[in-house]
Amino acid sequence: MLDVAALVESPWPDTPGQDGDWEVLAHTAAVSAISRTPFAGWTGGDAPVIELAVRLTSDEEVQALNRQYRHKDKPTNVLSFPMIQPDLLDTVTVNAGDGEVILGDIVLAYGVCTREAAERGVAVRDHAAHLIVHGCLHLLGYDHMGEAEAGAMEAIERDVMAALGLHDPYPISED
Repeated sequence: MLDVAALVESPWPDTPGQDGDWEVLAHTAAVSAISRTPFAGWTGGDAPVIELAVRLTSDEEVQALNRQYRHKDKPTNVLSFPMIQPDLLDTVTVNAGDGEVILGDIVLAYGVCTREAAERGVAVRDHAAHLIVHGCLHLLGYDHMGEAEAGAMEAIERDVMAALGLHDPYPISED
């Protein structure tokens, strides 16, 4: 079972602007992302409780985290902080003594997210959903450093976004 907590801080609005709330949006995006990976079993009732947190915060907070952990002194759209090394995910979840596993944290920057959403012509809530999907995949060990890795990760993201009825996050340019 997947347990997703969302912490909403200023300047993010209290709700994503449609039915539901940020926690519902975060849970829906995370379940959809994880269900399209080899860890799909985590979304069912027989799995240990998999916990992850989504924090919606300011550009300044994300910049401080980015500076501290990635040595990049600028805000970025999403940061992921995995609690488990990807090669140990299966072992840890199978051997979860108390039945709970903390997967990690995802942090989104408001200003960067809203600017990117405007540039793409999509709603902020929809772009935030994509960034949560992207962050979940990072927590599972997916990356986009190489071309093949990026292609695999983007394919999952496209599939998830289509399943959620949302935009293609990587549209092919017609230039």
